[in-house]
Formats: sequence, structure tokens, C-alpha cells
Amino acid sequence: MMPVNGASRRRRRQRCPVRQDAGDTMQRKMKGADPEMNPKRPFEHAAGDGTPLLTGPPFYLPEFEASYRYIIDEYEVEPRKIAIFMPCALRKPYSTSPSHQLIRMIIGQVFEPTEYHIVIFGTCGIVPAELEEMYPYAHYKYMLGKCTDENVKADFLRIETERIAGYLEKTKDTYEYRIGYCIGLFREALIRGSEMAGVKIDLLLPSRDRIDRVIAEEECRFQEGSLSMDEYLGEFCDALVQFRNTRCR
Repeated sequence: MMPVNGASRRRRRQRCPVRQDAGDTMQRKMKGADPEMNPKRPFEHAAGDGTPLLTGPPFYLPEFEASYRYIIDEYEVEPRKIAIFMPCALRKPYSTSPSHQLIRMIIGQVFEPTEYHIVIFGTCGIVPAELEEMYPYAHYKYMLGKCTDENVKADFLRIETERIAGYLEKTKDTYEYRIGYCIGLFREALIRGSEMAGVKIDLLLPSRDRIDRVIAEEECRFQEGSLSMDEYLGEFCDALVQFRNTRCR
């Protein structure tokens, strides 16, 4: 197994470069999402840049639909050999999340930066990682894992499946391979979105066997645990190395 260098214990910081101007056009288009113009929006305390945080299920909000349409209709995704799909995180920007730093570190140990493109998906919809600081992606606070309303979960799965399918259709010729690293409803949405779009996910991790083992043997806050668990990260690293050696060389 390729070492992860004790990353899950040390929480090493590793940020990928972000294009500072990537969201300028979208920022101008999202003026209609200003809290003063949308007084009924659920806001909390201000984000680091002074913008109020959106709360509640973000997949219902027009701000996220508008940003999704911008990505699908206007944003140009640069071609890469591999797309790596990973869930959004509670901490914003996503790349500052300890779990994202672990996952990115492993990816960076296996692939060259020019070989892959990280795509974030989940309650945010679906967004190329370089747009992580664009409104509203760094300006909301929500955790689907704490939701107990089955109707809300069903709505999320339906909406996210359609958004993933739309992105996969848009980028069907942009990537040669697609890798997913996700569990729970996010994983189900990725599977369904792939089926809806007719675009294959070439490698989906953690494996079903590994997930079932964690459910059976580990005592976790959430049933399937966390993607930053050593059990998942070790398999992720090994599988990426094998994928690189057999498919990408």
C-alpha cells in the first residue's frame, strides 16, 4: 500500500492553486442574489469576505441553480485526462477542509497536476474545484448528514442526480477517465447521474466491500464513516496507483 504519511493524524495543509478571476463573470450575474434584494433568504453570520452565509438546504436555492446553469452553459472546462469527483465539505473554501487536504495530497502523490481535474459535488450541486471561492459556493453552511427529513433527502437525490448528469453530458469529451470518491447519498447521486447521462465512472471508491466492512466493524458517527478514515484512504491510494499504472501510462 502506498503510504499516506500519517496524513490522517497530522492534517497537513495542501491547497491547490485557484484561478482568482474564474468567477468574475458569474459574480456579476449573481447580483440578484444579494440579501437586500432577497430578504427571505435564510442567512447566518457573514463569511470571511463579509457576504452573509446561506443556510438551509442549498440545493433548493435559486443562487445554486443560477451558478449551476453558468457552469453548464458558459464555463469552459479545460480538458484533462482524468476527472476526480469528490464531495463538498462543511468548511469553505473546500480545499481548506482537512479531509479535502488529505484526499488532494494522495491524488498529488499519484498523478501529475496536468493529468487530473478535481470536481466538487453534493449539496452544492457540481462545481469545478477552481471555482470554489465563487459565490455561492463559499457562502453557505449545511450538512446533509444531519438531515432527518426523508423528503428533503429524496429531493436532494433527485436534484443532484440531474445536475451531475448535466455536467457529465457537458464534459463527455473533456475527460478520458472519471474517478469518484464518495459514500452515502452522494455516491448514489453520482451513480444515478452517470446512468442518466450514459457516461461511465471508470473507478468508484471506496469499494462496496470496504464500505460494508466499515459499517460492520467500525463505530462511526455516520453509518458509513468518513472519507478521511485510514480504511478508505489506504484503499483510495492503492487503487489510484493501480489505475495509473494500468490505464494512464
